[in-house]
Amino acid sequence: MRCGIVLPFFDAPDVVACAELAESCGWDGVFLAESVWGVDAWVALTAAAMHTSSVRLGTMLTPLPRFKPWDVASKVATLDRLSGGRVQLSVGLGALHPGWTAFERETSRAERALLLDEGLAVYDGLMRGQPFSFQGRRYDVRETDFFPPPPPVQRPRVPVWVVGAFGRPRSMRRAVAWDGLLPNVIAAEGARGPSSPEELAAVVAEARELRASLGLPWDGYDVIAEGKATSVAEWAEAGATWWIESDWETTVDAVRDRIAAGPPTT
Repeated sequence: MRCGIVLPFFDAPDVVACAELAESCGWDGVFLAESVWGVDAWVALTAAAMHTSSVRLGTMLTPLPRFKPWDVASKVATLDRLSGGRVQLSVGLGALHPGWTAFERETSRAERALLLDEGLAVYDGLMRGQPFSFQGRRYDVRETDFFPPPPPVQRPRVPVWVVGAFGRPRSMRRAVAWDGLLPNVIAAEGARGPSSPEELAAVVAEARELRASLGLPWDGYDVIAEGKATSVAEWAEAGATWWIESDWETTVDAVRDRIAAGPPTT
């Protein structure tokens, strides 16, 4: 199991300092939220890439329906080349909140799901290179030879972790078709991450069956668990391949202290 840490809404200089510290203390990845308006996650991650050499750099997560997929593909692939293949993209529908609806009208879950599906298809096609075309209900992309960029280091694409909602077959089928699962459980209080290793194990069992039904291998597929813990061995036994330490209400100093203490034991 690999271990990463979320740097919630930090400014770029703090992201750089925390990423340097994380790399020196044995963490495997640092992850940033991607806001509709705020600190640009990809600029901050680029700054971190220039000051690190091994730690993975990614988002937790990118609300892909909010962004044009060609813009996302351009940023992600550019950073992947710059960092030597250390980028991770995480995507989901995006939770509607004042930070989003202050700028754009509220959209239905069905519309966001459509944009996510088509956005992923366009992202994947552009990562694989030209010639590529796509015709969907929301995006229409044509082949182009107008200064196509070099391919990313990671092939066939910079890997994508996708939110999958346990108990919603369409959501789970979408997630297992890509490179990793960010599991959500639909509960009375709303969507949340698995609250225990046992709950994660149930999600993993369903994901394994769905991958098999699509003819896709389980080996190499990531399952991400998120929270706060000092030991994550039980989460690894339940099927998690990544543990992401996250506290969205914390401070820069508290995160630095947590990073310095080292990743949880596995």
